Amino acid sequence: MKRKEEKDMKIKLVRNIFLIVLGFLALGAVGGGIVLIISPTGEMIGLPLSEFKTVPFDSFLVPGIILLSILGVLPSLLIIALLKKPKSKIADQINIFNDMHWSWTFSIYVAFCLIGWIQIQLIFLQGGIHWLHTFYMFYAVVIIIIALLPQIRSLYRKETL
Repeated sequence: MKRKEEKDMKIKLVRNIFLIVLGFLALGAVGGGIVLIISPTGEMIGLPLSEFKTVPFDSFLVPGIILLSILGVLPSLLIIALLKKPKSKIADQINIFNDMHWSWTFSIYVAFCLIGWIQIQLIFLQGGIHWLHTFYMFYAVVIIIIALLPQIRSLYRKETL
C-alpha cells in the first residue's frame, strides 16, 4: 500500500511540475501579448518594427493577439483541462494520439506552436537572435520531454481516465 502511495505522489509531483511549466509559458505570453496589443508600435518593449527586416504587418497588434491567444490563453485553459480531464468530441477529432486524453496532446501542440513562434520571429529578425529565443526554444523542448515522461503518459492515457 505504501508503494502505491509513493508512486501516486511521484505522479502528482511530475504533473504539478508540468502544470507549472505550462503556467509560466501562459503567464509570459499573456503579459507579452497584452503589451503588444496595448503598444502595437513596439515602444513599450523597446522593439520598433524598423528592427525587423521583412514583416507582413505594419504593427504588433496581430502578433500580440496571436501570442495572447495561442501561447497565453490556450495553455491556461489546458492547465484546467489537464486537471479536470473533460471530454470533448471536437478536441478528440484533432487529437492525433487516440490513446491519450486530448489535453495531453494539446500540450504537445502548444510546445510546437512555441517552436513555430520562435522560428517565425527569427525569420523576421534575419539574424538578430536574442537569448530569449534560445531560452524559449529549449522551453518548448522541456514541455515535450515532461509530457513524454512515463508518469505523465500514464496519467493521461485514456484507459486510466
